[in-house]
Amino acid sequence: MKSNNTVLIALFAALIVVLSLMPPIPLPGIPVPITLQTLGAMLAGAMLGPVRGALACLLYLVLAAIGLPVLPGGRGGLGAFLGPTGGFLIGMVVGAFVTGWLARVLAGRATGTWAKLVGYVVACIVGGIVVVYAFGVPWLASVTKMGLPKAATAVAVFLPGDLVKAVVAAWVASRVERVWPMLGR
Repeated sequence: MKSNNTVLIALFAALIVVLSLMPPIPLPGIPVPITLQTLGAMLAGAMLGPVRGALACLLYLVLAAIGLPVLPGGRGGLGAFLGPTGGFLIGMVVGAFVTGWLARVLAGRATGTWAKLVGYVVACIVGGIVVVYAFGVPWLASVTKMGLPKAATAVAVFLPGDLVKAVVAAWVASRVERVWPMLGR
């Protein structure tokens, strides 16, 4: 791996850590708080591509697994992966990969500023929301014993905020792409 790839992966892992410093906002009735981690995963995938974006998220999770307090609320350690948010954490890696792949396909082939932005938005929604939820909701249902339909209904409260995160990530990625092209790398 080239040193610039290593630096970018570490930089985006650090960005996810910084976004995790925002205190988690607990919600009544669900043991999953509102955080900005998925924004970091969307940005990593959209800006670094599938492999480097996923590796940045994986590095973030390795830091958490070895016990560093990088998760929201200053948590760390393997226990965080066994709790209700464990599926969402693992889903971030796959979500960043899918976001990066879709960004390359949709935004990379688009002509025009708006078409690229829409490509990034779709990539962030599919990878950063659909894929992350696909891992997180079943895990939440299993750990809390609330059942899959109830867990899916419970996390629906996150959709408006996650859609805003997807638009923000897409806008940032498209703006950065204009001055520092990364899609071709």
